[in-house]
Amino acid sequence: MVIKRRTFLQAGSLATASMLLPRFLKALETRNMVPPGNKVAVVVQFSGGNDGLNTVIPVRNDIYYRERPGLGIAKDKSLLLTDEVGLNPALSAFKELYDDGSLGVLNAVGYPNPDRSHFRSMDIWQSASASNEYIYTGWIGRYLDAQCSGCDKPTQGLEIDDVLSLALKGEKSKGLALRDPKRLYNASQEKFFKDLSATHHPAEETVDYLYKTMAETLSSADYIYQESKSHPSAAQYPNTQLGQNLKTIASLIFSDINTKVYYVSLGSFDTHINQQPQQQRLFTELNDAIKVFVKDLKDNNRFQDVCLFTFSEFGRRVSQNASGGTDHGTANNMFFISGGLKQKGVLNNMPDLRDLQDDDLKYQVDFKNVYATVLNKWLGADDTAILGKKFDTLNFI
Repeated sequence: MVIKRRTFLQAGSLATASMLLPRFLKALETRNMVPPGNKVAVVVQFSGGNDGLNTVIPVRNDIYYRERPGLGIAKDKSLLLTDEVGLNPALSAFKELYDDGSLGVLNAVGYPNPDRSHFRSMDIWQSASASNEYIYTGWIGRYLDAQCSGCDKPTQGLEIDDVLSLALKGEKSKGLALRDPKRLYNASQEKFFKDLSATHHPAEETVDYLYKTMAETLSSADYIYQESKSHPSAAQYPNTQLGQNLKTIASLIFSDINTKVYYVSLGSFDTHINQQPQQQRLFTELNDAIKVFVKDLKDNNRFQDVCLFTFSEFGRRVSQNASGGTDHGTANNMFFISGGLKQKGVLNNMPDLRDLQDDDLKYQVDFKNVYATVLNKWLGADDTAILGKKFDTLNFI
């Protein structure tokens, strides 16, 4: 039976998943594990442009309160880290992490000549490009390319979502996007896909490629599902999307699967109107999920091996708008959560609200320095080859 391209593409959700599969996933059946002591990175993307100034609050800055008369968070309502720095009141678990030395806060992270388009700025962050260049691979995807080239222990990136982000797409290797290992496994067991794979005969190149990746997905779905069941997390995670996503990640970290990078998103933080309730809802979901995730890692003796960090494609304007929200801005803050931090707390100065560019924050730290640090110091990779040039590394790990 020869199936044409259009028929194949209509085959359903598994076809989508299969096109996202890295070629090396077949080799995962050798059960190369990430044992205790080996490092895992978890990336949490704040989609939509989170308001950094109402996340890490300059509680003694008169300009902040002057520019946000209805939106500024009062000092006595924030969770104080220092006399000058507070956290959004919904982030109580982050305050606990700060107190026990497991939180790093990096302020004013961005890049030169910032772009305020969601799509373009997210592409810049995910590809690790300059604002004037277009790269169609992601920084994690290129990490997978580098680590899996000529090696007998392939590494893998997993995105806990239905669609694979640019960040995990390399030239030769790609991460795999899946929302739930069991759901992917159940889809792979459908008779239609098995029959389709078994009866395929060589056809045009594009169709052959789709069949090949489908066959690899059928093989890998069982492996990922079995690994997710091998050491399932016993913790009670919140019944939210992020809570369940982090539970999936924790179960895989505790298993023998050879996954070094996990990627997950939360949003939307695009708070042009009525910002306070929307940001509070998202931060509550974040806070409650992170609280259980960190305890789970600690209880299973893996917190030292995991570095979770957050980013958003840009921050928001210093001044509130007329709709009780904020508009697209530039530089933003990042959180780092790990039992293996070498520098903790507030890692650099708060943004200078007296020194703005086009009424926006000036960046102090290029985000590619952060990526270089994670690649080089945490994942043991050649950051220069992956990022295309040498960026100074930071000292938080």
